[in-house]
Amino acid sequence: MNTLVSLLPIILMFVIFYFLLIRPQQKRQKQVRQMQADLQKGDKVVTIGGLHAEIHALDEDTVVLQAGDGPKLTYDRSAIREVKTDNAQ
Repeated sequence: MNTLVSLLPIILMFVIFYFLLIRPQQKRQKQVRQMQADLQKGDKVVTIGGLHAEIHALDEDTVVLQAGDGPKLTYDRSAIREVKTDNAQ
């Protein structure tokens, strides 16, 4: 019983660590994976490098982007940070 009492603060610390750090990060990763899986041709996106472009074509692991009248650039799907909506200018 004495060992359980001495281990209780450490166990409590791991539980708090899980709920404050690990669980929110897992939820965010799940949202990002879902967003990247739902990409469609014509979506306006922002890459992790800051490029604002429109999706021209999609493959399983890659995305072809075109920014304005410029050249078409191929990126990994994981390089897409966000999909811009019409009201988010």
